[in-house]
Amino acid sequence: MTATPRIIVGVSGGVDSSVAALLLAQSGVPVAGLFMNNWAEDGSGECRAEQDRRDAVAVCGRLGIPFHHRDFSRDYWDGVFTHFLAEYRAGRTPNPDVLCNREVKFKSFLNAARELGAEAIATGHYARTAKADGRWQLLRGRDADKDQTYFLHQLGQQQLAATRFPIGELDKPQVRRIAHDAGLATADKKDSTGICFIGERNFREFLGRYLPAQAGEIHSVDGTVVGQHNGVFFYTTGQREGLHIGGVRGRAATPWYVVGKDVRSNILYVDQGTDSRWLYSRWLRASAPTWVSGLPPERVFECTAKVRYRQRDVPCQVRLRDDQDTLEVTFAEPQRAVTCGQSVVFYQHEACLGGAVIEASDAPMERRLQGTAA
Repeated sequence: MTATPRIIVGVSGGVDSSVAALLLAQSGVPVAGLFMNNWAEDGSGECRAEQDRRDAVAVCGRLGIPFHHRDFSRDYWDGVFTHFLAEYRAGRTPNPDVLCNREVKFKSFLNAARELGAEAIATGHYARTAKADGRWQLLRGRDADKDQTYFLHQLGQQQLAATRFPIGELDKPQVRRIAHDAGLATADKKDSTGICFIGERNFREFLGRYLPAQAGEIHSVDGTVVGQHNGVFFYTTGQREGLHIGGVRGRAATPWYVVGKDVRSNILYVDQGTDSRWLYSRWLRASAPTWVSGLPPERVFECTAKVRYRQRDVPCQVRLRDDQDTLEVTFAEPQRAVTCGQSVVFYQHEACLGGAVIEASDAPMERRLQGTAA
């Protein structure tokens, strides 16, 4: 009779989760795999879910561990995708991977694992945990290029206590080698990209299925019309691709970048040059902070932070407002393309402290649109 698994691994059909399952199986702990189906295909892109499921089945078969399959597509739609659409409709740029981790991978999946009798779950994330002074810490993965704590910053004490990150001490080449040595079918499989659980597809076409586009004008920061856009919510601050701005009389042949958008007037604002001053902020306001330890370090504290994945950390000061549901961050140096709807994530050396959702910044175009001096 098969022992009840103590740990259930989220097997995605990728190499990272495959090696996570392998390492746990080799440790002698009773383990099982669970494949999550989180997106009901709508015909807007290549369907990879079935191939991913087959790969996950093959890995579990190779390791001799039980395989389970659960459909969380309704949870994903209600907890992640509706928010994703609402944010884009408001002209913001959400980060679905952050919400996906909180609402699906470390909530729905964790609940399903417990229903199967497991004590804990494991995933193929590049992250680590440790315990200090009775509290769980979320630590960066050893592979700095793959560290995924930015996307995991909303996890709290209950989730971390019940989670294992078996590949957190490894780098990607090591993971590939381990998979090859074990003869896993996913050893050479390409890493997944694109929207969490939705995958690679023509993003503009995909989003247009849910948010009807309204064409409008592209303005330079001096108000000159320099092109046409297909809908302001398709663009994000700092974006260069997809603007289709040709030669503009009297302007240098320098790339254009999105520096702001006025959703109400349906105008997209651009400027030339990757180092345009219109792209930089030194201050931001963020809301709904979450803290890994359960509490912020102080009302005012120094740390480092990043406003996008794989960005290097920058020293900053964090100041919580009286309601503690809003905070302000002042950076030691200007930050490029601070984007409303994205997350600012805080670190103290190796430890991820938590993060918050960016609501506003002192970028020149944002200040202009809010009626303050630019």
